[in-house]
Amino acid sequence: MKKYMIHINSRRCIGCHGCEVHCKVNKGLPVGPILCEIDHSPLTVVGGVPKTEFTFSTCNHCDEPLCVPVCPTGAMLKREDSIVYIDDELCIGCMACKTACPWDIPEYNPVTDKAVKCDLCMDRLDAGLKPACVAKCMTHALKLVTLQEA
Repeated sequence: MKKYMIHINSRRCIGCHGCEVHCKVNKGLPVGPILCEIDHSPLTVVGGVPKTEFTFSTCNHCDEPLCVPVCPTGAMLKREDSIVYIDDELCIGCMACKTACPWDIPEYNPVTDKAVKCDLCMDRLDAGLKPACVAKCMTHALKLVTLQEA
């Protein structure tokens, strides 16, 4: 069974936030909810040269996700390929999933009045495409890998 994850090459990332923008465009999200995020470490000096690194964070698609069993409607689900996702038809926006998540990942979408989270663009994956954040990364810093490749 495949377990997907997004790997960042922090030496290639320039912190442009293009991944965040293309994620929002792909999911039709308003300003507010962020499903993937680029952040940078504090400026340090290494060998006399200023240095900072960018990190990429999104849902961990846990082996045993705490968000799934707490959902009162069964809207939070996990696929066989380990992708944890929300069934929009069943979600009532109670945000129990966010409360249960140790990383506080699910976000509230004020437009739909429902929870939203990274699902690795599973509709794109199912069509043989890369997630929007990976496909649109202009420096190719993001890469979709399986856990076996990481």
